Amino acid sequence: MLQEEGPIRFSKIISTALITMYLGFSAAINLSGALAPLKSFIQRFLQWTELLDPTNLVVSIEKIEKSRQLLLTHEDASGSDLEDKRVQEAWKRSLSTVHPDSSKLIPGPFRPAALLPFTAPMVFLSMLPVKSLKSMILPQVSFYTYSTVFNIVNGNASYDRRPHESILVGAGVIASSTFFGLFPRLLQVRFSLNSILSRSVIPVIILAQLSGMNVVASRSLEPLRGIEVMDKEGSVIGYSRKAGTKAVKDTATSRVVLFGTSAFIPEVFSYFFKRTQFFLQCPWSLWTLKLSCTILVMGLMVPVSFSVFPQIGRIQCSELEKEIQSATEETELFYNRGV
Repeated sequence: MLQEEGPIRFSKIISTALITMYLGFSAAINLSGALAPLKSFIQRFLQWTELLDPTNLVVSIEKIEKSRQLLLTHEDASGSDLEDKRVQEAWKRSLSTVHPDSSKLIPGPFRPAALLPFTAPMVFLSMLPVKSLKSMILPQVSFYTYSTVFNIVNGNASYDRRPHESILVGAGVIASSTFFGLFPRLLQVRFSLNSILSRSVIPVIILAQLSGMNVVASRSLEPLRGIEVMDKEGSVIGYSRKAGTKAVKDTATSRVVLFGTSAFIPEVFSYFFKRTQFFLQCPWSLWTLKLSCTILVMGLMVPVSFSVFPQIGRIQCSELEKEIQSATEETELFYNRGV
């Protein structure tokens, strides 16, 4: 096991590595060993395709602990060390299973790689035609419960937060998100609305908007209490509410892109597929097509949405609170945006 100060030191190593990768001085995730910056969208996308490897969901605690020990040993790694495949694999395993703020293990079902297999079926079921309100309750509750817990677990954890606060916030967010998700469906059943607008367009818009609002609500403590901002060496300068607001806003935008696109494209395919001769002969094939399309679109959109903004965000010091500006001479600071 790690020593008592190990988690704190390991968390700083992870944060520093993420910053240096963003600035372009680390090859930890680059399998070729080349020093490749992660400033561009394409580079972040390629990194996420590696971190979203499904095997990261079942990797043993023993292997993760060995990765921690290896990275602690190579804390001051040279370029040759970073080209070591063992070190590169340890970085990938740590970045995909360990929270960069707390250095705690992320539960398997809520690691970034779990988002696709858990939410794709929920999105598909949420967009099915409404036969009764009861048939919509379970998909909506399941989707917003998972989304809320995922957002809390993968949000910024650098501020002081008690367990009961997360539980209370989470319960309120789940209840409110589910209500607003079911409300338009209730109107559809109550007034027998059957136009394409009420059946397809409005549900997609509501799903996208509620996904973004779910992030804002479940991570509402970050803008209130402030999150850590660091210099390029990973040293904490202070806690900023403005950085917390920006982190939550950017993550909420990425969720709107993810779930809005993942719900919209299958609806478009379904609209045209219903007008084919094949559908008239095999009506059941519509659901197979729609489920397959949802999974394929989400399979692409998960790494795309995670890559829209860097996980380590940068913010000008002049945009932050006065006390932070007076505490450093740096013109630019960094923070963990979360996932």
